[in-house]
Amino acid sequence: MNFRPRRLLQLVATAIAAVVSSGFAWAQNYPTRPITMIVGYAVGGPTDTIARIMAERMSMSLEQPLVVENVTGASGSIGVARVARAAPDGYTRLEHACGQWGGLHAFV
Repeated sequence: MNFRPRRLLQLVATAIAAVVSSGFAWAQNYPTRPITMIVGYAVGGPTDTIARIMAERMSMSLEQPLVVENVTGASGSIGVARVARAAPDGYTRLEHACGQWGGLHAFV
């Protein structure tokens, strides 16, 4: 590589600035409020049961409550749409059966 001295100085200065400024980045606490788990099927089914078991264990390890919300209809698509429209902040998650969506690529 054939660098000019000025270009090399710019690269070194940029690398030093990146290393120095990375020390100022602090991770935010997560979670700071309850997490909503959307289940696309009715209460009492296998997907709901698994979601509630997972929510209980996750709430113990995260020390934050998880709210399981059943959004039924259209084979789970309404719940998927609700999660897709949610804010991308990590406080809304989806619990869904993958059997319905496994062959979706074959039809698209």
